[in-house]
Amino acid sequence: MQLKYKLKNLYLKLLARLKNLSIKQLTLLGFTLVSLPLIAALIYSAMQVSLLSSQGANAIFDVAKLIKTNRELSSAISNMERYASQYLVLGDEDLLQRYLQQEHIFLVLLNHKLKEYGDQQLNQLTVQATTITQKIAEILHSQSSLATPLALLQNRFRALVEISQKMTVRSNDLISLQAHNIKKSANNVSSMLLKSLFIIPLIIVIAGIFIFLITTPLKQLTTRIQQLEAGNFDKKVQVKGSQDIAEIAQALEMMRCRLQALELQKSSFIRHISHELKTPLAAIRVGIELLDDSSVGELSAEQQEVCNIIRHNVNRLQQLIEDLLDFNIVLDSTSLQDSENIVVATVVDKVLEERQLDIKHKQLNISLAIENIVLISNRKQLEVILDNLLSNAIKFSPEQATIEISAKLAQDKLELCISDQGKGIDVEAQHKIFDAFYQGEAPKNTQIKSSGLGLTIVKELLMRLNGEITLKSQVTPPSGTQFYITLPKAKRQGDAT
Repeated sequence: MQLKYKLKNLYLKLLARLKNLSIKQLTLLGFTLVSLPLIAALIYSAMQVSLLSSQGANAIFDVAKLIKTNRELSSAISNMERYASQYLVLGDEDLLQRYLQQEHIFLVLLNHKLKEYGDQQLNQLTVQATTITQKIAEILHSQSSLATPLALLQNRFRALVEISQKMTVRSNDLISLQAHNIKKSANNVSSMLLKSLFIIPLIIVIAGIFIFLITTPLKQLTTRIQQLEAGNFDKKVQVKGSQDIAEIAQALEMMRCRLQALELQKSSFIRHISHELKTPLAAIRVGIELLDDSSVGELSAEQQEVCNIIRHNVNRLQQLIEDLLDFNIVLDSTSLQDSENIVVATVVDKVLEERQLDIKHKQLNISLAIENIVLISNRKQLEVILDNLLSNAIKFSPEQATIEISAKLAQDKLELCISDQGKGIDVEAQHKIFDAFYQGEAPKNTQIKSSGLGLTIVKELLMRLNGEITLKSQVTPPSGTQFYITLPKAKRQGDAT
């Protein structure tokens, strides 16, 4: 138990030290730890292969020498027997000298070349062959009658030939033993090379550890950068990692604080300017109403026209202020934290109820195909998105047309579509409609005025909610426009969380 505790503490200390290293140091250390086992395995394999190659070469030379020695021994014995027999018959001293030369060669082969192998059986056979050679020499130097020494000489040479054959058999055994040893060594080298492959999982584990140590803080930084991009400035940037990562995290934290301060300044400015604009605007509207209902006297036709122009622009200014307040919702990052379970159908119903006057004015039909879906999101922002899209559909729909609203669940995502039967959007204008203050050609006799911020607000809010918006539009009959929005974190109503 104590050993396990000590090993755990050692692991935690080692991990803490590794995390304190810079990315460059981690990379170099990881490369070194991965390379060392590979280099060691390669060096060991090269040494084993070199040793096997050297052993094989030596074995080939030994076999060649042994075969040559056996051949020379057989040749020497044959020559010795011929010269010895001729000498005993003819008594020619020249034949004796030739015999002695062959005997010398034979003894050198026995006592030098065969003894190099250090084999006990060969050594015993060498002693026996040397003894028989001495006995042959005694026969040659004896003064006995011709018949008896010649028969005895032939017996001695037969014994010497038998010993030579035994030497050949033993030499073949030694050759087989050499081949067996080489095969055994080759199998050992092959086995060791296969075992060295087990180092690969170790290398993978080491590489995985260092990849984890390097990429984990980088992924955390990426997540925090994405949150900042989405306008979430409330969460402090805290990333544990190497010195390089800590410096980047500190720079991001400073940027977050600065962006948060700017965000608050923007929101405060918009709230104040909207309030300041509403106050004189209310006074202007009251004045226009007094003039319009002849409270200060009857108006001439020209004065009534001027009054209508003023009322129209006051209404437009009122719409601009309201859109500016909606846009402030986009800038307000604190509202992003207010996520809740939203029944999509209830939000659609609420938005439709608020637009009932506009719908009735144009005698529009609303076709709903809403599945029972619950979305985890910000209710207020979702209402603003749907209201702007519905307002846009109402504005561009002809009288007595149909607006279709559908919502379905696809792979844990809400897919919602709002389709109208308006005249459609030109291809050239489709990439501009999400730009701030861009307004296409307004339909005739519309009661819904636009500031050009509606679709910009929709796109910004969807980006902050990790959603997407696309459109399909056709200007040739049957004309119309469909806006498709996709939002994550959706489920069917009644499903478990």
